[in-house]
Amino acid sequence: MNPPTQSATPLRIVVAEDEALIRMDLVEMLEREGYEVVGEAANGSDAISIVREQKPDIALFDVKMPLKDGITAAEELRGEVPIVMLTAFSQRELIERANSAGVMAYLVKPFTVSDLIPAIEVARTRFFERQVLEGEIDNLTARLEARKLLERAKGLLMRDRGMSEPEAFTWIQRSAMDRRMSMAEVARSLIERPEAAEGFSRPDTP
Repeated sequence: MNPPTQSATPLRIVVAEDEALIRMDLVEMLEREGYEVVGEAANGSDAISIVREQKPDIALFDVKMPLKDGITAAEELRGEVPIVMLTAFSQRELIERANSAGVMAYLVKPFTVSDLIPAIEVARTRFFERQVLEGEIDNLTARLEARKLLERAKGLLMRDRGMSEPEAFTWIQRSAMDRRMSMAEVARSLIERPEAAEGFSRPDTP
């Protein structure tokens, strides 16, 4: 399984936002940046149906929507698509609910295109990471522990080597393949002995 990369084919996106003007602005912003908006919804129920029908690369959901809110919709779609949550609030409780629902990233309104694009890429990368870990590790407790190790190791690479989050993940994944180790084992090595990173060849990022 290869990590998400930029390609000539535009990313396909579903936008769910109950405020028509905000939704229109968001769609225009995405299309200007080269994304393809394949579906729009004004409530959580329609958002679920459109995502399952269109099978987009990513979905952008507002938190507060009629019928079903964005977090409830995200819970129902867990594991099917990476979701970026849009919210006017940044309360800890809301963020925790979104994380528990499987949301990969979130944006606090108002936001700009320079906020939006990184959030989309982070959501795609984290969604891919989760799929890889679930393929590597069957036990839920071990999977959660591996995810924590991976987050810490990525943080070290981002801080010490100036990598982006997708680059750090790709580095760990390819190092694991080169060494015939699991990603959790590579991550643990980096955490316990940061200097051990010199012993791993730095893979080229896509």
